[in-house]
Amino acid sequence: MRVLQIGADRSKRGILFPGSAASRRQQAYARTLGTLDSIGFSRVSDGATEYSVDGFHVRPTNSMHPLLYGFDALRVARTLPKPDVVSAQDTFETGLVALIIARKFGVPLHVQVHTDFLSPEYARLSMMNQVRVWMAGFVLRRASRIRVVSERIRDGIVSRYGITSTVSVLPIFVPAPKYVLLESDFETTLLWIGRLEKEKNPALAIRALAAVREAGHTAVGLRIVGAGSEEATLWALREELGLVDWVQFYPETTDMSPHFSIADLVLVTSVYEGYGMAIMEARRMGKPVLSTDVGIAKQVGAIIAKPEEFADALGRWLDTRPPTPPLRDYPYDDFDGFVRAYCDDIVACVAQ
Repeated sequence: MRVLQIGADRSKRGILFPGSAASRRQQAYARTLGTLDSIGFSRVSDGATEYSVDGFHVRPTNSMHPLLYGFDALRVARTLPKPDVVSAQDTFETGLVALIIARKFGVPLHVQVHTDFLSPEYARLSMMNQVRVWMAGFVLRRASRIRVVSERIRDGIVSRYGITSTVSVLPIFVPAPKYVLLESDFETTLLWIGRLEKEKNPALAIRALAAVREAGHTAVGLRIVGAGSEEATLWALREELGLVDWVQFYPETTDMSPHFSIADLVLVTSVYEGYGMAIMEARRMGKPVLSTDVGIAKQVGAIIAKPEEFADALGRWLDTRPPTPPLRDYPYDDFDGFVRAYCDDIVACVAQ
């Protein structure tokens, strides 16, 4: 079977870069499916190059501008053999491009949904997000099958579009990070991991730290791991709040195990999430999580707090250090079980 996948993850943890966890997952899919061609939206400045491993073939668009992603992906697709199915890694620009390619080849469209785009906060964030909500509805109504990563997303799609029979809930497989023996600069270490963008709201973590330190928790500090357009703003906020020695910034890496190992509490401050990789990584390691009500936070035992109550919730945790509940109801026994479920969902497009 030949599958053509369209993706837009440009991060160092994404499939554009061999050796990343995402790339290794795709290689496992390719071994099960037969051949997996992946076209990845990318900029020339990303430094991504074409590579092939075990039937998994990655072709970055290397676009000069984001507006050219779709055109460049269509150009690359014309050079490839006809697939049996086209799979989109989201419902937005990549979903629209995948739909066009699927129609061109006359094959089924498989759509994956990782973002809770029907959350009211998503559309409020920008005019572009409002356009993406419309785009998602257009694509989903034309998909042969839809794979979502959480029950929250499935329920929203079913309620909004009345689609039921083709929606599968297949959470992301997250291996437990390995413990690494390190020493922290702080007596109590808070950890925030993610893209430094407005929808992730990292400023909330910094402001919450300032509040609890002012309330007397002076031995607590924060690690922020990631990159994004808000980085300069966050550095300035750290200085404004007098936290230069208590907020540390680290670049994104393919292995977050050292950061999770050193954390006493993981903070998730997102405005919306489809899943929440950092939440599951922390819970797989047995770490407590304080999170806004997004993604899988509630169902995996995170402490939930509204943004306006986040600092108070952090203070209560620091005061009491409650026991962390065990992770329950994780659907996969191992990575192979996840790969089988994922590939079966794609194969089902052709069987319909």
